[in-house]
Amino acid sequence: MLIPCFACESRFQPDEYFLACHDYNRGMDLVAWTCPSCGNRDDLRVLPGALGFGYPRRGRFDVQDRFQVPGLRRQRQDLRLDISLNHEAWCVPTRLRQLV
Repeated sequence: MLIPCFACESRFQPDEYFLACHDYNRGMDLVAWTCPSCGNRDDLRVLPGALGFGYPRRGRFDVQDRFQVPGLRRQRQDLRLDISLNHEAWCVPTRLRQLV
């Protein structure tokens, strides 16, 4: 299975794709992902069996498109999101923000 970047149309194996996830926003339930090929940054929602792409709107995230990833699972933790697919697992940490 190859997962695409919708900006440059590059395709990635799950391990390369999920290693490029770098920030989990638990409040919005979003993962920040930066394409290893073109540098485009996307916010996405990891759903059971799919990745949800969309836009923040009125304080929430509206999923507009889904890319099916059969067997994809997620587990929300306090300061991270655990993602698993088949026998592989990835952890996306929450970046703690400084109060100004």
